[in-house]
Amino acid sequence: MPAATNKIDLLAVFDKDLAKLRKTLDGVDEAKASLSALDDDTTIKGVIAHRTHWMGMFHGWYEDGVEGREVHVPAKGYKWNQLKEYNAPLYEKGNETQWADLLSDFEAACDKLRRFIASQDNESLYTSGAQAWTGKWTLGRFAEASGPSHFRSANTYIRKALRNAK
Repeated sequence: MPAATNKIDLLAVFDKDLAKLRKTLDGVDEAKASLSALDDDTTIKGVIAHRTHWMGMFHGWYEDGVEGREVHVPAKGYKWNQLKEYNAPLYEKGNETQWADLLSDFEAACDKLRRFIASQDNESLYTSGAQAWTGKWTLGRFAEASGPSHFRSANTYIRKALRNAK
C-alpha cells in the first residue's frame, strides 16, 4: 500500500486501518490477549503495548523538535537496527499489564494521534525538510508509520495469534 501524500488520505487510511484492528480486537478478552502468533514471548498484549508506545514516541519526537531540543530517533542510545533490543521491554511490560488498561491506553493514544493529524495542514504534514528530525521522510509519513502502518501489522499479528489458538 503506497504511503499517503496528503492529510485527507492520511486520515482516511488512519480510520480504515484502525477500524479493521478494532474489529479484530473486539474478539479479544484477557485470556486471548496472552496468545502468541510466534514461538516467543510476544503476545497480543505486548503488540498493543508496543503500538501504544510508538504513537507516544511520535509525539515526543515532534515536541522535542518544536522546542528545539535534540530529537532521538528512534530512541536515545538506539539505532534503527537495534529495535529488537529496544522493543523487548515494551512487549514484556505489556504482557504484565491488564488487557482493559492496555486497550484504554491504546485508544487514548489513537485519539491523540488522530487529533494531531487533523490539526495539521498539508504543508506541515507533507513538506520535505519541514522538520529536521524526519530526515528524508515527511511529518505525515512519520505519523502514518506510527499509526496506520502499525495498525496493519498489529492486525495481521493478532489475527494469526487467534487462528493459531483454534
